[in-house]
Amino acid sequence: MKIHRRVGRREFLGTAGALLSAPCVIPSGVLAAPGKPGANDRITLGHIGVGGMGSGHLMRGLSFWELGSTNVAAVCDADEKRLAAAVKRCSDKGVRVEPYADYRYILQRKDIDAVIIATPDHWHGVQTVHACLTGKHVYVEKPSSVTIEEGLAMIDAARTNNRMVQVGAQGRSGMPAYYTCRAIRNGIIGKVTKVDCWHYANPIDQSPVADCAPPPDLNWDMWLGPLPWRPYNPRYCPGTFRWLLESGGGQIRDRGAHQFSSILWCLDADGPLSFTVEATGTAPIKGLWDCPPDMDVTYEFKDPDWTLIWSQPGRKAGKTEFGQVFYGEQGSLLLEWEGARKWAEPEAIGFTVPPGGFEPYTPNLFKDFGMNHMGEWLKSITTSERLPNVDIEIAHRTSTLCILGNLAYMLGRKLKWDGVRQQIIGDEHANRLLGKPQRHPYHL
Repeated sequence: MKIHRRVGRREFLGTAGALLSAPCVIPSGVLAAPGKPGANDRITLGHIGVGGMGSGHLMRGLSFWELGSTNVAAVCDADEKRLAAAVKRCSDKGVRVEPYADYRYILQRKDIDAVIIATPDHWHGVQTVHACLTGKHVYVEKPSSVTIEEGLAMIDAARTNNRMVQVGAQGRSGMPAYYTCRAIRNGIIGKVTKVDCWHYANPIDQSPVADCAPPPDLNWDMWLGPLPWRPYNPRYCPGTFRWLLESGGGQIRDRGAHQFSSILWCLDADGPLSFTVEATGTAPIKGLWDCPPDMDVTYEFKDPDWTLIWSQPGRKAGKTEFGQVFYGEQGSLLLEWEGARKWAEPEAIGFTVPPGGFEPYTPNLFKDFGMNHMGEWLKSITTSERLPNVDIEIAHRTSTLCILGNLAYMLGRKLKWDGVRQQIIGDEHANRLLGKPQRHPYHL
């Protein structure tokens, strides 16, 4: 299997500049114009990161290929074993794809319309910005960013280059969140004053191991990307990057990105929110993983006044591992998980919208729990309408909650966030931590 491994930064930036000088980089006829079928109505996709969630996204891309909606043209991963498995998956479906170890080769291809990014969190911001700069639409896994600075850069890149960016917080495309949103927005429990989230704890590295040489199939430099250089350790990856504050941010930045997204939708709170946040947690005493196993975070909002509490483990109000309870002036309503995969409460499902009441946007649904999150993104590309349920700006508001929750824990003090100015009020030290240096050449 021939793999394209590396492209120089100067070469990449030269290509990006050339593409940006053109008003449109999608080849004529690849996408249909609104109301007018094209010669080839398929959207051509490149998949960046094809292990874990990326593997599932690749299968969805192939499913859309079978439905006649997409072409899958390229796959990329820093792990050659995962890359080979992705190529085989495509081949088994009769699809020939080009494998790459360096995502920038995919961005240079003018025949690729859009990319699906499922790399570790520390890559999301850089790869999304680079993709938008080279004219690609983006579906990127949650959380959208590791820092506030990255999130703002992602919004700017999407808007400046008129790209559709959907973030993979699928709860908003699920029927459980839809039913709950519809009921709460129409007053089933009156004005909501508090939302309690519970979630199981972050794990502790109980069996630390020494640094060692990376596996021969892993491009460790590419995996690290924007992160500072450090020796390889088996506890860093693949999925265990989640348990380091620097790269993954723990449960609050992982599942919190899901849960908070659905909560903000239910409360019509997607705008530039201002709030205070304070957090406590227990620091692990061994191993590389530094996310606190136990953690309690409290957010206080004004105009309207309400409180959001994240607790791990917290008080388990439902039957499943995590979820949230909305408390209103006239009762409470439970939503388990993040708004997908677990049914909404019967009173929410059976709720009747009053005449003239609010009806949430209903996504292009699949069966069962209704998630067609990627389909909504593809639809937004073909119609040029900003349809994604979790557009990058919405996702940035959610990630801000997650990021500042961790920052309040690390600093050990209350933070006051100005959602309009995107700054922490009266704390210059904390403001300097809203961004961080990124390693050359993998930076914004």
